[in-house]
Amino acid sequence: MNAAQYGLLARAVVEKQLILLRRYWINTAMMLVASYLFFAMIFFGGRAVGGAGIGDTLDGVVVGFFLLTAATAAYFDVAGNVMREAQWGTLEQLFMSPFGIGRVMAIKSAFNVALSAAVAFALLAVMLVTTDRSLSVDPLTVVPLLVLTILSAVGLGFVFAGLSLLYKRIENVSQLMQFSFIALIAAPAAVDSPAIVALPLSHGSALLSRAMTDGVRLWEFPVLDLALLVGNGLAYLLVSAVAFSVLVRRARKLGVMGHY
Repeated sequence: MNAAQYGLLARAVVEKQLILLRRYWINTAMMLVASYLFFAMIFFGGRAVGGAGIGDTLDGVVVGFFLLTAATAAYFDVAGNVMREAQWGTLEQLFMSPFGIGRVMAIKSAFNVALSAAVAFALLAVMLVTTDRSLSVDPLTVVPLLVLTILSAVGLGFVFAGLSLLYKRIENVSQLMQFSFIALIAAPAAVDSPAIVALPLSHGSALLSRAMTDGVRLWEFPVLDLALLVGNGLAYLLVSAVAFSVLVRRARKLGVMGHY
């Protein structure tokens, strides 16, 4: 495979994803609306109960929801891609293509990460208007930190995608991950332990919070903190890729790849 062929594959994947977004735009819009309503309930409810005291933690809440939106969008897009291909009966075609399922899913995942970041920034703008707060949103700092942080969520999406090939309808189990993400994002503020760096999302959440609330630039972070963030994201991606491959082979061995 040469670069031109990969370029054609990337173009085809992006065109398909954009067509799906346009065709099912209500679903995408409702995801944004639901995320904003969830945030609004916490903000207005907290202000009604706690008064001005909520302002002490409001910046952290905004950053947390910003990361939660990006992580859940990336996770559900990756896991949902495989489920939808199985429902449509096109999953086996991806395996038989010259590129193979791995390369196709890798390009889809790259698109999903970019889309998830765009959705998160859109929600962030609305949240800042709602709360009348201002945060430091330096693209050269926030974008790399956000992308590296949600790599672990993408990895978890691959694991559940593989499980969906074996067990088919696991949407209810998959939905529980959203609550897990909330706990993982809030963990750095609640738990003071070095073990936080090994958890998905948690270390990145701490760095994003410092970048957006304290104005710390990317090059001002300790090299060790950035190295741990990169290592965390790549480790989850690598382990999940291996798990996905094992689950795919298991599904093919059992003859359930094309069933739904």
